[in-house]
Amino acid sequence: MSKQLNRLIVRGGVLSPGELKYICESVESLGQKTISFGSRQDILLPKKINQEELSQFDKLQLVEADDTGTENIVSSYVCADIFPSTSWLTGDRYLYLLEQFRSKSKLKINLTDPKQRLVPLFTGNINFIASEHEDYWYLYVRLPEWKNTQMYPALIYSWDLDKVETAIENILQEEPETIEMIFDLVSDAIDTNNRTVDKPLEVPFYPFPYFEGMNKIGMDKYWLGLYWRNNKYDISFLKEMCELCSENKIGKISITPWKSFVVKGIPKESKLVWEKFLGKRGINVRHSMLELNWHIPVANKDALNLKKYLVSNFDQNDISTYGLTFGITDYSKAAYYFTSIVVEKNKQPEMIGNFQTRDTYNLLYAKNFDPNTRQYIMHVQDVDKVELPGLLMELSQLYFDQLGSEKEVEKEAETKKETTALEVYQCTDCLTIYDEAFGDITQDIAPKTVFNDLPESYECSLCEASKSSFQKVVLVK
Repeated sequence: MSKQLNRLIVRGGVLSPGELKYICESVESLGQKTISFGSRQDILLPKKINQEELSQFDKLQLVEADDTGTENIVSSYVCADIFPSTSWLTGDRYLYLLEQFRSKSKLKINLTDPKQRLVPLFTGNINFIASEHEDYWYLYVRLPEWKNTQMYPALIYSWDLDKVETAIENILQEEPETIEMIFDLVSDAIDTNNRTVDKPLEVPFYPFPYFEGMNKIGMDKYWLGLYWRNNKYDISFLKEMCELCSENKIGKISITPWKSFVVKGIPKESKLVWEKFLGKRGINVRHSMLELNWHIPVANKDALNLKKYLVSNFDQNDISTYGLTFGITDYSKAAYYFTSIVVEKNKQPEMIGNFQTRDTYNLLYAKNFDPNTRQYIMHVQDVDKVELPGLLMELSQLYFDQLGSEKEVEKEAETKKETTALEVYQCTDCLTIYDEAFGDITQDIAPKTVFNDLPESYECSLCEASKSSFQKVVLVK
């Protein structure tokens, strides 16, 4: 059974070396020797500390273990410059955007790039996902009481993200049940610079990346990923590392959702200094991929032991899990899964007398083994722990078998797309597209509305050019 821990808010999982050092010194003064990282890129304190004890540290925002009123913002800033990314979404752009959000949010907010795989896209209540249009974002909403995620029918402008999120929080008392209701209420409450959704979100499939060790960026920089197996990061080590960051003029440290962190921008000439620093302290930076691709509850010894058991079996059988991710969860937590394969612990039946029962598990896997599909398939139910290694190896084999066939399907689809023409209407002033299939929700134009049936007063949703400014163009799909 996992226990609830106090959390320190780290907006977007990004903090400066000075901020991390301040946090370390603050919690150290209260008798702690380690900190941990949470799946929402926040910092967890192993020992219970109340708000009064931290009141002397005015820069820290503590969320107590039983307080669910404040959530951390998740971002894929950690991936900028080191993994595949949308061209306009740079590290600096993330930082500017994160600054606009309030210090406290009731809802879980994700700010992510769909071209990376390290940070999950859909685990928030409010999920902003970058589009191909510079400074515009898809919005996927899943309020706490909703069963499914729904797409907001407009693209959100970068500098309206916080306004839109705040407006959604303010209408929660209305208990909106559909995305259309949210759109109407938000549109009535605030003015925004929305843009028409001209095509569905496309999330390319990438294998799960290796995020540990010293890795090159460009010609003269490196990034370092560090992972502790037990997720208990020694405060004295972190303080020294922060000082080394300052000496190297490294401005930011990034927390990942996988209980690890990344330091970007290590100068080429300092690479040896960093390697000596890690070596003298016995820091292992070459864990097996079998270790790194697991997501387990924090402070849950049973889950950690189960992971060790399964990883050991994979290792003994020389099994490859490249591209796959695994999660362990239990009946007590209603989680949004974001791994390829999920090991779900069942609730034990109520015991009669001294009768003891063994734990049983379910195995689920994401459609196409891609968690971004948000569709999970039940593989087996109510199996014993000793059966799990063989069943997981079976799923691993299924993944690699399917991976080849999926690529062939994609190739066929791409070939077909090359021969498919799509007629749309494009604004000659700003190049915004009106696609009859989508309509224009920003002006109450329903999907499947023919362009010629639009009123003569219709204007471009972006630059307000007249209807006559649109010309028919043919797009090759």
